[in-house]
Amino acid sequence: MRTVDLKIEDVAFGGKGVARENGKAVFIPFTIDGELVSAKITREKKQFAEAEIVDLREKSPHRVEPPCPYFGRCGGCAYQHIDYAHQLEIKSRQVRDVLQRIGKLKNVSMRAMVPSPLTYAYRNRVTVHAENGVIGYFRRDSHRLIDIEHCPIAMEEVSRELADLRSHDVRDGHYTLRARSEPRVFSQTNDGAATALRDLIVQLMPPNQDLLIDAFCGTGSFARALVDKFERVVGIDWDRFAIAAAKENASTKETYVAGDVDAELTSLLKKCDRDKTAVIVDPPAVGLSAPLRKTIVDLAPATLIYVSCDPATLARDLADLQQRFKIESVTPLDMFPQTAEIEVVAQLQRFNASAI
Repeated sequence: MRTVDLKIEDVAFGGKGVARENGKAVFIPFTIDGELVSAKITREKKQFAEAEIVDLREKSPHRVEPPCPYFGRCGGCAYQHIDYAHQLEIKSRQVRDVLQRIGKLKNVSMRAMVPSPLTYAYRNRVTVHAENGVIGYFRRDSHRLIDIEHCPIAMEEVSRELADLRSHDVRDGHYTLRARSEPRVFSQTNDGAATALRDLIVQLMPPNQDLLIDAFCGTGSFARALVDKFERVVGIDWDRFAIAAAKENASTKETYVAGDVDAELTSLLKKCDRDKTAVIVDPPAVGLSAPLRKTIVDLAPATLIYVSCDPATLARDLADLQQRFKIESVTPLDMFPQTAEIEVVAQLQRFNASAI
């Protein structure tokens, strides 16, 4: 394949640098905006191409030495070669770009990105894979494994679990290693950033509302943090084990329901005083279903806070929700430093909400 000299103009969502050759976008991993590179074209399509660095001709001042010996081969991290402050700038820009490109949202109030308290040794659990004596993660762009002795983004307790696993003969399969014993339900993998996320939601929630509905509530961490602001809190999740955990320490003001989130949220919104109701949605990466988006538009509560782990589906959903809501702010958070993942919180208020 041919080799070309290119200037990196931007870093796309997902982590690859973007250059242009005769107007065509060329995606090159492990590059930084502003760098000059010689790159080998590895895949060429009509509208874009992919390439790999052959020579880094002019380095960015934001380039640093990755601490992980597996970086570049392991499929987990995308940004260890970039200083942390610039990682935050890149991710914040990516959120704004995806809101404009997918959601056509051009005048959104973007708040400063919330950094992770720890940039390494932050993951309280990881999942490794074992196959034919190899224990580790999948290689970049591959389903082949790379043998991993130590993961720098994992907490030390997790690293000890990995070392213990590696000291035994284990069957082929998947192994989730945890820093502590906890219920086998969804929870955030970055404790410090999860606390920052919870505190942000408390800060964004306006006063003078009666009912909080926490949809996709998991074990109820958001609901529990907000219980003093409301007369009644209802959490909904499909995961009955998460709901069981939420019920264990629930106060008399809290109710947790295991069931279909779309159906339960629709039922609650039909019955409640929506002028005095706030809703939190924290859906999986696929975002809100089309029927649930319609329900929220048709039965609009006074306040809606949307927690997203995928800016693209958030942008799609906000494009629909803005029919009835003003997007007060969008705040990105760095839940996963060194990776391309981004968490985002959108704060919405219903137009003419009498409770506000």
